Amino acid sequence: QVQLVESGGGLVQAGGSLRLSCAASGRTFSSYAMGWFRQAPGKEREFVARISRSNGNPRYADSVKGRFTISRDNAKNTVYLQMNSLKPEDTAVYYCAATGDYSGAYYAALSYEAWGQGTQVTVSS
Repeated sequence: QVQLVESGGGLVQAGGSLRLSCAASGRTFSSYAMGWFRQAPGKEREFVARISRSNGNPRYADSVKGRFTISRDNAKNTVYLQMNSLKPEDTAVYYCAATGDYSGAYYAALSYEAWGQGTQVTVSS
């Protein structure tokens, strides 16, 4: 069983940057693909980014492509989300997710079996 803990959220002005971290424990971290999702108040949880077990094949939502970068350090059991050029529309609770099952769509929340508690990102105008 894997447990995920996000950190790094906070307040930032539009155009600024934040780096989120997600520390994993439990099952071997390198066996999981990792994703980031976000959920704004009153909105559905939406896909942000995903990275493969081998630290490759990154995928991004169109809304963050070119601004966000997902990466992982398997030796540290940690996945990161570097967020640059932040916009007020990026304001949301950001969740780290893990899956050992590659049969589902990488952008679908149902494809992931473990979730962190979330970390708040607020981008001011």
